[in-house]
Amino acid sequence: MNRPRLPTYFVSHGGGPWPFMEGEFRRNFDRLERSLIEMRAEVGNAPAAILMVSGHWEQQGFAISSGAKPGMVYDYQGFPEYLYHIRYDAPGSPDLAKHVQDLLHAHDIEARLDPTRGFDHGTFSIMKPLYPDEDIPIVQLSLDASYDPALHLEAGRALAPLRDDGVLIIGSGLSYHNLGAMRDHSGHEPSRQFDAWLRQTLIDSSPDERVQQLLAWDKVPFARAAHPREDHLIPLMVAVGAARDEPGAVTYHQTDFAGGLTASSFRFGNAPETVSFQGETMSDIGRTRLSRSRSA
Repeated sequence: MNRPRLPTYFVSHGGGPWPFMEGEFRRNFDRLERSLIEMRAEVGNAPAAILMVSGHWEQQGFAISSGAKPGMVYDYQGFPEYLYHIRYDAPGSPDLAKHVQDLLHAHDIEARLDPTRGFDHGTFSIMKPLYPDEDIPIVQLSLDASYDPALHLEAGRALAPLRDDGVLIIGSGLSYHNLGAMRDHSGHEPSRQFDAWLRQTLIDSSPDERVQQLLAWDKVPFARAAHPREDHLIPLMVAVGAARDEPGAVTYHQTDFAGGLTASSFRFGNAPETVSFQGETMSDIGRTRLSRSRSA
């Protein structure tokens, strides 16, 4: 089967466990939810697996979740008690985790397997509306705690072959993440300015310009006002690195997020025609890779 090359995504994942909630707080994310449903339509019925780069997991060096049945990480505070018992019961994929490690090692990037890591809300907050049936294998890749943009762009380049194997690469963060400014409502203009820079960089720049601007992202006016700590921005670097020279597009844009903030999500690479990878497993994909290598 000739699979289409999947695009990569950087998704602004919203606040806490919002897809599991009801009421007024949940309504803040209606547009984000619609964008995730549209993303599902862009990608097709089901990729073979998902590699999620979450802004809520950082390690000294890269780590890869490798358990077959990941648990849950309730990495948020101040929510009702029932939200600390929710489940997103998608399987993991030890085969994919090992393959991710091998691809990183081939680019001299150290990475270790973590069989105990569960899904944090950077993962399940996206996955609940994106694939509610909880049946697609998910592997998480941590950030490296150095937050080095060049290292994360290179990690993306190392992982680019996954796109041809039906693995959907998603960077999960937020285009604007300053919790203090969110609380005191001082983030409206910084979020607008930084979002405008992001859109110009990711959509209107040449591939080389895009990389150079991302490497110097913290020199941009309002950069540190938008990201005092860049944990929610760095997943973008992996998504861009895996897209190589392919174009960027906005998939979600909101100027009244959380009471007046600007937030966006992006796709890199062209959306394929709707296609289903259902019926294939990561082992099937591994056999295909081996067949390709023998015939090369």
